[in-house]
Amino acid sequence: MKIIDKEFGEVIVRKNALTRNIKFSISTSGRLQMSVPKYTSEFLAKRFLNSNRTMIKEKLPIKNPKDQRSRDYQKKMLMKKAKEYLPYRLEYYAKLYGYKYEKCRLSHANTRWGSCSSNKTISLNIGLMKVPEVLRDYVILHELAHLNHMNHSRDFWAEVAQHDKNYKIHEKKLKSFNPGI
Repeated sequence: MKIIDKEFGEVIVRKNALTRNIKFSISTSGRLQMSVPKYTSEFLAKRFLNSNRTMIKEKLPIKNPKDQRSRDYQKKMLMKKAKEYLPYRLEYYAKLYGYKYEKCRLSHANTRWGSCSSNKTISLNIGLMKVPEVLRDYVILHELAHLNHMNHSRDFWAEVAQHDKNYKIHEKKLKSFNPGI
């Protein structure tokens, strides 16, 4: 559900069976987001939003609603580029070094460039399209190494080093970029 608000713009309302209290946060798109119990009506959600305006403005870094459209467009363009590039690059390195993964997923997390789950799904952030190719490759190789080591042990880093001798430099450079939009 979405609520259109004059002050906050589009407010995302997420209903969750496990949520007991209404919580406010900022979504990856910069919009105000409300997590509400599953059976909360739109009327009650609007009422709670109105009664908490001051607290929301004081505690959350609300973005200008006009900037939301710009961010949506940027995200759409990054997703398009990422779909055309990242799965193929992942497949290239997987075949080159003999890795087997189940699925490639594209995400837009605010804090991480990629992840690898125990079911062999590799997630790559579309924000990788904003960094130099050598750093994209480092993230891909990092996540592929997690297929054999689901931690950051010495063995894991030794495997990363086999495929990227300059991984420490790449890791450091990557910290100067932000995965969010």
